[in-house]
Amino acid sequence: MPDGWGGESSIDTVGSYNNGHVQEVVRQAHEELRHLLRQRAEVMRRIGTIKQTIAGLANLFGDSVLSEELLELVDRKSNGRQPGFTKACRMILMEAGRALSARDVCDQIRQKMPPMLARHKDPMASVTTVLNRLVEYGEAQAVLLGNGRRAWQWIADATDGAQSASASPLPPA
Repeated sequence: MPDGWGGESSIDTVGSYNNGHVQEVVRQAHEELRHLLRQRAEVMRRIGTIKQTIAGLANLFGDSVLSEELLELVDRKSNGRQPGFTKACRMILMEAGRALSARDVCDQIRQKMPPMLARHKDPMASVTTVLNRLVEYGEAQAVLLGNGRRAWQWIADATDGAQSASASPLPPA
């Protein structure tokens, strides 16, 4: 039975399309996706830089200079519940101002929010997973420390030239 497109059925129609047109649509979609992912990474870096600036001002002048909404936006409002694990790792890394190993992040969480690690069978593995995800999100950068160990640094620190002289960026995995 003719389908109006010069083919006999919908199966024949799919096979009769010029593959070049499909490839062009895929290429354009791929290009747009890459562009949007670069934009997202840049927005996340900018958010991190602004959050660090606000947190620094609050550290200097006290949380009273921030509105309730701003306290919540920069994760400083105590609402009685522990922040999520990813949020905790993000805050530790952001506030550190330098590259941290997974063990450093674990130690900081253990110090600031002990119950947070109790829910994880292997806290080091959980922290490492979260830190690698922050790299994928464009929020953090994996670096190699002078001792050859891997560490992670909040991306605003790395792009603002505050990167430690003993750390060098790792190539993407």
